[in-house]
Amino acid sequence: MPPARKRARAYDPARTRTAVLAQFGNVREAVRPLTPEQLALPTRLGDWTVRELVAHIGMALTAVDRLLGEPEPARQDGNLLDWPFAIAADADAIAATARRLAAEHPDLDAHLAQVERRFTDRLDAHSGSRLLPTSAGALPLADYVVTRTVELVVHTDDLNAALPGLDITYDRQALAAATRLLADALAAKTPGGSTEVRIPPYAVVQCVEGPRHTRGTPPNVVETDPLTWVRLATGRLAWEDAVAGAKVSASGERADLGGLLPLLR
Repeated sequence: MPPARKRARAYDPARTRTAVLAQFGNVREAVRPLTPEQLALPTRLGDWTVRELVAHIGMALTAVDRLLGEPEPARQDGNLLDWPFAIAADADAIAATARRLAAEHPDLDAHLAQVERRFTDRLDAHSGSRLLPTSAGALPLADYVVTRTVELVVHTDDLNAALPGLDITYDRQALAAATRLLADALAAKTPGGSTEVRIPPYAVVQCVEGPRHTRGTPPNVVETDPLTWVRLATGRLAWEDAVAGAKVSASGERADLGGLLPLLR
């Protein structure tokens, strides 16, 4: 689909940085005691093992370092809301890198600690306005860091699914940022005002062409919780299964979002 051009909402860079580091810390603490047998278990991500998934989570932060190592673009030509639709093109390279990193770093905790230090050092050394050459075009560093909340929340959920009982917690601000970015991306993908998507307590957006309501309860309403929304937007949960399982409520003739999801492929 063509890139989204809706202006993204503003995010506070300091709060975003804190959220990213908090969620990364939650993952580090949870995976530190995992045994070799647990690290060798499969995940829901194709043939990825838990070890490879953990290595990939480190890549959420090393991506910042890698992009800062590239020449700075002359001007911004990307939009934060383009990002969810652009990352599929990198899927094969991402998978290959995750496997390589998993093999190269038998001590994953030491690797993640180094990744975290490098990430904080790089953010300290660069302005949030510094442009990065991302797959979604040239984006400011501060905007790109927002996308890291999506990566970390989504893959925290993947780890929890792979290891029942692990129960890694979700930082509230990280989950909020990920929810809002993905909700805004839906509204940019399918602009309109006939359907209201409610994801309390973090986001409300309007989308889908059709009659726009101006007051009272809109005729088409979708409501779900933040984690279910993240799963729907990233293809971890099918729309029909979410509705059947009462994970989402949808009322009105334009409230079926099944054909619009997932956003990330």
